[in-house]
Amino acid sequence: MAKRKPRKPRRKAATSDYTDAEGNVLTLRQELSAGTIRKLGEGPASAAASIDDAWQRREEALFERLVVRWEVAGLPIDEQAMLVGRYRMASSEERRWVRETIARHLEEFIPELA
Repeated sequence: MAKRKPRKPRRKAATSDYTDAEGNVLTLRQELSAGTIRKLGEGPASAAASIDDAWQRREEALFERLVVRWEVAGLPIDEQAMLVGRYRMASSEERRWVRETIARHLEEFIPELA
């Protein structure tokens, strides 16, 4: 059996914390790989996707790639599957705040996706 090369430890990406009016904290990555930026910048894969579908998919993809942690009502969530699940269950007000926060974050740190 061939030996595996030891993996290089991944460098932790710099993050920014954003707090809403209720004290919930959203932690976002300050950078993404060039490949991730390119993929997020692409349009919908098929012409059959409606504008709304494409917008929803992009919104969720941005959330998945950027959010590292979300503390809601004092409960920290940092597991990817749990984060996405919590986002899908979020109220319309929470989703609006997350969208606006991500938009401001992109303008500052990843303007090519803004």
